[in-house]
Amino acid sequence: MTVTAGQWQLQEAKQHFSELIRAVRTDGPQFVTKHGQQVAVVLDIVDYRRMVGVELVEDFKSFLASAPDMSELEIERSAEPVRQVDFE
Repeated sequence: MTVTAGQWQLQEAKQHFSELIRAVRTDGPQFVTKHGQQVAVVLDIVDYRRMVGVELVEDFKSFLASAPDMSELEIERSAEPVRQVDFE
């Protein structure tokens, strides 16, 4: 395999896709070439989301904690007793 650091020929990128992804995770963006010209770049998803401005939520608990403060929300309930419903 003739991969220059960070640069992969298209055919080799296809044949060794798992290695390409591993290289992205450890070495950063990887360039794919076709006929000697760079035609694509493979990025780690974190880098891509940062680049396009998409915030990452680390986990569900953090997502919930980032919700707006609801303590100031005024919710009123009726003081009337619950209505009885007949099931016939």
